[in-house]
Amino acid sequence: MTQFIPNVTFAFREGDEAPEGGGCPIGGEFVFKTANELFGNKRVIIFSLPGAFTPTCSTYQLPGFEQQYSDFKAKGIDEIYCVSVNDAFVMNEWARSLGIKNVKVIPDGAGKFTRLMGMTVDMSDIGFGPRSRRYAAIVKDGMVEHMFAEPDSSASDPDPYGVSSPENVMAHA
Repeated sequence: MTQFIPNVTFAFREGDEAPEGGGCPIGGEFVFKTANELFGNKRVIIFSLPGAFTPTCSTYQLPGFEQQYSDFKAKGIDEIYCVSVNDAFVMNEWARSLGIKNVKVIPDGAGKFTRLMGMTVDMSDIGFGPRSRRYAAIVKDGMVEHMFAEPDSSASDPDPYGVSSPENVMAHA
């Protein structure tokens, strides 16, 4: 089955700077970009995860894609994007805290992109609410070439990770 990426509008935050005394970065503005602007006319990797600042996402998945960025570029990938059901402030701070320079973070604060991708999972039992399943996709010109969705969580594996890992995606790039 062929799947086109839904053309939603994302609300990014650009230009915020931390005040001298510390605190939340301020002074920037919201910048709106559509999925077609981000993913159209190129070959990209989109990966999504349950949340910023969570263990597997922060230890393995986002840093792994960042570390292998040049290897993906060598295989014809134009950009790598990380989507999470978090707002732009959280996504920017998460990328900053991890030293992410190449992977672009995308805030899906209301979860609209995640829902239209069919990847919403209810994580209310641990206080998260609706979030994204962990997945990755290779997308060419807005159409999914390969989808790598993790299996449902279970009591024995509450946070499945492997199918959407950079190493597995690299084998198909």
